Amino acid sequence: MSVALIGAGAMGGAIGARLLATGTALTVFDLDAEKVAALVALGATAAPSAAMAAKGAQAVILSLNAAHTVRAAVFGPGGVADGAAKGTLLIDMSSIDPAATKALAADAADKGLRWVDSPLSGGIPKAATGALTLMQGGAPEDVAAAQAVLAQVASNQTHMGGPGAGQTTKLINQVLCGLGFLAVAEATALAEAAGVDAAAIPKALAGGRADSAILQEYMPRMAARDYRRTGRIDNMVKDLNGAADLARLTHTPMPLTALCAEIHRMLTAAGLGGEDQAALMEFFKTAGKDQPQ
Repeated sequence: MSVALIGAGAMGGAIGARLLATGTALTVFDLDAEKVAALVALGATAAPSAAMAAKGAQAVILSLNAAHTVRAAVFGPGGVADGAAKGTLLIDMSSIDPAATKALAADAADKGLRWVDSPLSGGIPKAATGALTLMQGGAPEDVAAAQAVLAQVASNQTHMGGPGAGQTTKLINQVLCGLGFLAVAEATALAEAAGVDAAAIPKALAGGRADSAILQEYMPRMAARDYRRTGRIDNMVKDLNGAADLARLTHTPMPLTALCAEIHRMLTAAGLGGEDQAALMEFFKTAGKDQPQ
C-alpha cells in the first residue's frame, strides 16, 4: 500500500519508522527537512509539498499539533486536497478538538475525500513496537479501511462513532492520563519524604487496585528524575484545555481535571512545557525538605 505521511515530528516520525519497518511504501512531507531526512534514511520518499505527497497515495496520515495546522496542511495552498484523488482516505492521528474535526471531515467530504479521526495513546514507545491504542471516528467503512492501514502500528483499534468521536475519546483518555501522571508524581514525592524507596513501589503494588501502566512506567522514572521525553507537558495542557471546553459544552463538573490542568500550566509557565510528564516531579521538588518531623 502507498501511504503519505504529513508531519514527521516525534510522534509522526515514530509512526513513519514503524510503517517503513513493516513494509509500507511511504512518502513523507514536513516543513523540517531534517525530520524528513531521518525517515528517508529508513526508506521513505521525500515530497516537496503535502499535495505531492498525497498524489497517488491510497491513504494520507496526518500527525500534527493543532487543528489550524491540520486545516492548513489539508486545505491550504499546496495542501493534501490539491494532490489527493477523489476517494482518498485521510487519517488524522493528531490530537485536536472534536468540533474542529467535524468541520474538517465535512469539508473533506465536500471535496470527495474520506476522513477518519484516529488519535492515539501509548506514545513513541508503543509506536515503535506496533502496540498503539487508537480511538477512531468516521463512517464504518472508512474506519475499517483506516484500521487496515494502521494494523502494523496499533494493537488496539476501536471505532467510537461518527466524525469527532475518536477525538472525544482521546480527551477522556487525556483526563485519565493527566490525573494519573500527577497522582504518581505526588505519591513519589510522599514516598521520598517518608524515606521509602519509591522505585520499589511499582513492584510492591503490582496486581493490586492501585496498579497501572503509568505507575509501572513512571514512578521509577520519577524517582530517578529521568525526564527523557516521550511526551510533553505543554501538549497535555492543550488536551486538558480541550477537555475543559467539552466540559463547559456538556455542563460537566470536572474539579480534579481543572486542578491538574492548572499545575501543568504552572510548569509550562516555569519553562518546563517541553519536558516529559516525568518532570511533574519539579512541582514537588521541595517535598519533605526542611519540614518538622
